[in-house]
Amino acid sequence: MLILKTPQEILLEIAERAKEARLAQNLTQEGLSLRSNVSLGSLKRFEHTGKISFESLIKLAFALNVLDGLEYLFINQKQPLTLDELLKIKKRPKRGRLR
Repeated sequence: MLILKTPQEILLEIAERAKEARLAQNLTQEGLSLRSNVSLGSLKRFEHTGKISFESLIKLAFALNVLDGLEYLFINQKQPLTLDELLKIKKRPKRGRLR
């Protein structure tokens, strides 16, 4: 998969989509802040810069009823199709390496 966007561009696109979802539900920033339990300052900063904690992003997604996509964020997209493929899969490491 080729990605031609910078991380900052992706952050800003996600923030814009969140703002559009908020407006589609006729919510003010204050209203979404109250509904999600995310501070108004954090929400304003997120909509302006795209920067927010992951926990707050999940709270906003839950409040806007768009949480589904986040559940699949780090899931491997290719699923084994046959028993032979399943048997070939090595155990996944439970810890990372220092180097």
